[in-house]
Amino acid sequence: MNFRKFLYPFSILYDGVTSLRNYAYDKGWKESTEFEVPVICVGNLSVGGTGKSPMVELLVQFLKEDYKVAVLSRGYKRKSKGFLKVTESATSEMVGDEPLQIKRKFPEITVAVCANRREGIQKLQGKAEVILLDDAFQHRKVKPAFSILLTAFDSLFIEDYLLPAGNLRESRRGAYRADIIVVTKCPDRVPYAKLQEIQFRMQLDPEQSIYFSRIGYDPFIYGKTEQLPLDYLKGKPFTLITGIAKPQPLVNFLKGKKFEFQHKRFPDHHHFSDSEINTLQREELILTTEKDFQRLSHRIQKKAFYFLPIKTEILHEREAAFKKEVLNRLEYYRKF
Repeated sequence: MNFRKFLYPFSILYDGVTSLRNYAYDKGWKESTEFEVPVICVGNLSVGGTGKSPMVELLVQFLKEDYKVAVLSRGYKRKSKGFLKVTESATSEMVGDEPLQIKRKFPEITVAVCANRREGIQKLQGKAEVILLDDAFQHRKVKPAFSILLTAFDSLFIEDYLLPAGNLRESRRGAYRADIIVVTKCPDRVPYAKLQEIQFRMQLDPEQSIYFSRIGYDPFIYGKTEQLPLDYLKGKPFTLITGIAKPQPLVNFLKGKKFEFQHKRFPDHHHFSDSEINTLQREELILTTEKDFQRLSHRIQKKAFYFLPIKTEILHEREAAFKKEVLNRLEYYRKF
């Protein structure tokens, strides 16, 4: 049965609500606050799985060389409320797995969580020279210096539908607000003509830029107290644990390495029950994602428990161009 046809009328209703909201912000009927400190918004049109965290980490990596950087997230599924600064000793239950991951990877920067983004930015002003707003493309109460919109290669927003028939949070038309669009999770070998076709189909405005990226995997796996070469897993059957939106690229990568493993898949941001933890404790060797490690590291008490970090890699040697454009847009905003 084609449930999409059944759900499509509800998507039309959803489109009406979200389009009216966006129209109100575009016309200035609803207030959108602009801040003195430049805010870079990283987000998407769809629900999860586009690689926002690796993109934020890429931005942090080169911005922290010249700026005092802060990252602000809502801290999805955290149990705490209000504004909270993230520390390395925090738990994912208190601050969310992705903010904790970023703080532990970049302890020198400020990472905070706050569902009210305006309040969060106000509290970070004076403590940062640039604020990265994670997963906030639909948060129109804040007017960013510029926005970076992500869309995954295997589920482009131009091929998707609005909730509940599809996975879009708002109409495809929302892409007009993006200054930079990055097509993420591209295959390792994708014809350049295919990328040109995608760019053509998006019908971007002249002032919008587009880049393509892939997932890069670390050559090492990391545990609580050690790091080992990724090839350590060869000939050692292990269990892959994932609680992310789209684990298939990781599964394909590990299969491509000819590793022997079984995959236990859980929902995105899954909160593992005590019984699930007890079951996992009995696994001989576990590999998980860096995000899942934040939720599991203090609950799984075994040595043979590792995670494999990933990063965003801009394709066709355009990473320097991407960085230059981000820095130029940032400097332009700061001048005015």
